Amino acid sequence: MHLLGAVLAILSAATFALTNATGRRGVISGTPAQGMVISMPVGLACFLAFAVLTGAIQHLGGFSATGLALLSSAGVLHFVLGRYSNFRASQAAGVNLTAPVVQLNSVVTLILAVVILREPCTMLQVAGAVLMVSGSLVTQQSSQPTAASKRTAPAFKPRIAAGFLFALIAALAYGTSPIIVRQALQDIGALSGLAGGAVAYAAATVIVTLGLLIPSLRRNVMSVTGENARWFVYSGIFVAAAHGFLYSALAVAPIMLVAPLLQLSLVFRFLFSLLLNPHHEFFGLAVVLGTVVSILGACAIAIDTQVILHTLDIPEPLATYLRVQL
Repeated sequence: MHLLGAVLAILSAATFALTNATGRRGVISGTPAQGMVISMPVGLACFLAFAVLTGAIQHLGGFSATGLALLSSAGVLHFVLGRYSNFRASQAAGVNLTAPVVQLNSVVTLILAVVILREPCTMLQVAGAVLMVSGSLVTQQSSQPTAASKRTAPAFKPRIAAGFLFALIAALAYGTSPIIVRQALQDIGALSGLAGGAVAYAAATVIVTLGLLIPSLRRNVMSVTGENARWFVYSGIFVAAAHGFLYSALAVAPIMLVAPLLQLSLVFRFLFSLLLNPHHEFFGLAVVLGTVVSILGACAIAIDTQVILHTLDIPEPLATYLRVQL
């Protein structure tokens, strides 16, 4: 089951990266509110379709009132607060600069998994968390646009402070929601993960729909162009797939396995940004270096310490240190 969870987590990482790239394309000239309102019902429709096609919809009756409440709160936290903040961060500073900061959600999840779920945490995972924080700090160093962007488009000028502020908010929201989801879905099967995702999406969609009662938000959304709406729809489809993979992974594997593998989205995000938004992202040395350091940190978190101790001839003092668990 852990192998299935690992595969699902990697698929989730790739589709999360794709939804960020398409969402970034939409907010270049659109607004985060438009992206959130348009992508939300699209995601809900996709989740419901997945649940019906796989038979997961039958598992809805298996959730307790507490489970439904947990999934609903996770949906609002993740899909409303987290996604809006992610859109704002992407609009202000681009995906490449803010992605390593948003990926700090795994550090938040790591801490909460130890404190709340009592999952073990090794010193190697602590070192990985430190590396990931270091990687996010490296990306804050000044970078220059690519030569191609200088020749073909105006230089992209990120608003660093706003970008990193909303990226941190997104990291907190994204890092907390898996803990809530894990408590609701623990050991109840992968298909129940899809059913749980539908519940979370439905709760978030209700909140967003109620938000349209606010005249200014309604006018903002109604002013969206057809081109931007298309990218937001793509973003909604891919994020639904990403969360379907994620919820299924969390239903069959521990957070300590799933959360680190999600960090592979840093690689996928870089590639998709280069493909879809080459003139609206930074690809400077600091961005690449920060991404690499963050990936190394994610690998340190994901590696089983016992495998290292059995495979490598590590001096006993260091081996003793690596065996320490929090």
